[in-house]
Amino acid sequence: MLGAQNGEDILVRFGNRVRELRRATGASQEEFAFRCDLDRTYISGIERGRRNVSLRNLVTIAQALDVTLSQLFDGLER
Repeated sequence: MLGAQNGEDILVRFGNRVRELRRATGASQEEFAFRCDLDRTYISGIERGRRNVSLRNLVTIAQALDVTLSQLFDGLER
């Protein structure tokens, strides 16, 4: 089972990955949130490692970034 530290680390790493991919598309958080049909503050929370994203929203985010789930998670295991 993941301890609190490890759980926080993965959330931060995932948030950084989403931010990296979003910025590569040239989209602001607001534009990206619109593409995902999610609230901008939710996207902000993800990028700051404050949100534990549901499976449905992971798929939505990957689709909005035009990447596979594997690509979305690329480099997160450390």
